[in-house]
Amino acid sequence: MYGLIGRMLAVPGKREELLACLEAGADTMPGCLSYIIARDSQNPDALWITEVWDSAESHRASLDLPEVQAMIGKARPLIAGMDNRTETEVVRGV
Repeated sequence: MYGLIGRMLAVPGKREELLACLEAGADTMPGCLSYIIARDSQNPDALWITEVWDSAESHRASLDLPEVQAMIGKARPLIAGMDNRTETEVVRGV
């Protein structure tokens, strides 16, 4: 299994709007086993995103899905950047 963990920074004051965009694009991604979005408790403009996929290929393919492309288009103006991103090899989950 393939995993990604990253912290996304919203444009100041736009975290909730960004969160709504990310939630809307996460429903139908083949191969996605887990997609968790969490508010950072220390930074009012940051979100942590934790993803688990059946493979890296499924993750890459998801980026071409029309609904994911639409979500990216809506979210892009709200994103100030990413300050942490780690790929993982998922061993186990519940």
